[in-house]
Amino acid sequence: MAKTLSKGGKISRSYMEKMLTVCLFLLIPTVLLVIFTYIPAGEMIRFSFEERDQFGANVKFIGLENYKTVFNTPEYFAAFKNSLYYLVGSFLQLGLALFLATILCSKIRFSNFFKGVLFFPYMINTVAVALIFRRFFQRGDGVTNTDGVLNSIITLFGGEPVKFLSTAGLVNICLVFVSIWRYIGFDLVMFIGAIQSVSPDIYEAADLDGANRFQVFRYIIAPSIRPIILLQMILAVKGAISVYEIPYIVTGGRFGSSTFVIQTTETAFKFQKVGLASAMAVVLFLIIVVVTVVQKIAFKEER
Repeated sequence: MAKTLSKGGKISRSYMEKMLTVCLFLLIPTVLLVIFTYIPAGEMIRFSFEERDQFGANVKFIGLENYKTVFNTPEYFAAFKNSLYYLVGSFLQLGLALFLATILCSKIRFSNFFKGVLFFPYMINTVAVALIFRRFFQRGDGVTNTDGVLNSIITLFGGEPVKFLSTAGLVNICLVFVSIWRYIGFDLVMFIGAIQSVSPDIYEAADLDGANRFQVFRYIIAPSIRPIILLQMILAVKGAISVYEIPYIVTGGRFGSSTFVIQTTETAFKFQKVGLASAMAVVLFLIIVVVTVVQKIAFKEER
């Protein structure tokens, strides 16, 4: 504190210059955050109390009626059952990514090559991934035409074509597979970075004590990267609740693959009920906040 004060208790010029530099660097991102995040979020909350279409014509304040409609319409919350598929898939993805990261952080040949291969799907645009797997599973509507790469392989070996994307239940499993393939690279990189941050001296001490691979993972790696694991679990739950791009592009939400976010989008732009869709978005936001808080409390680290 003494270094920041000149004689007489005044703040030194160098300290003021440092603070000014910090404020200038934060100014632009803060302004962008306010303009493109907080102001639209505030407008969305205001819209949720109104009856309005996508053009904002004939706006009418209706209070909590939109929220009553959301909570009194079982079809909206029924879509959350599909989130269970993605939730299970997310935890399988985390487990697989952690397993692969542990292997790739050990001394194996071509580890950097495999890291690049596994991370590559995350670099591909989600729309491109969805279109690739849409053609992979089936071409056409899946009812009158079930051609596709996977069905071509099945029929090549004498099997019958399968309606992968038009069979209830199976369609969600296929979409979860696509999601795992798309996002496992991100989890892998996070886990690899966390594992490599552990001091090599600890691993050397474990080797001297005769610890095997499983013991090293259980007593050294897992406790050391626990914050990253918890962070990835929070992101996994949030992603499972708010999944949108892949099911919307691949199936359009048909055949029992619709999600709450897809229903929100259709409510706003297909049925032109922006006020109701805004209320649905606010409800989804509150659900995510509650789930995140519960996770933070449930997995609170012991001090």
